[in-house]
Amino acid sequence: MNTKLTLRMDEAVIRKAKTEAKLRGKSVSRMVAEFIESIGSRPDSGKVLPPTTAALVGILKGQEISEDDYKEHLREKYL
Repeated sequence: MNTKLTLRMDEAVIRKAKTEAKLRGKSVSRMVAEFIESIGSRPDSGKVLPPTTAALVGILKGQEISEDDYKEHLREKYL
């Protein structure tokens, strides 16, 4: 069942949306619906991490590491 939804946007955004919809051969309503549907279908990044990455998550929690620390590490490693 389709129900009416009113959105308020800047006129320039509305013009862009209508132009894009025309180029895609769709209505603005269809584009908005597809966008909202796509939000729910995105994978949860916390559940799809490879094992090695998952093992490293949070390893530096509470550590004070700066860009300078990293640069010093690179100097020691490569010089």
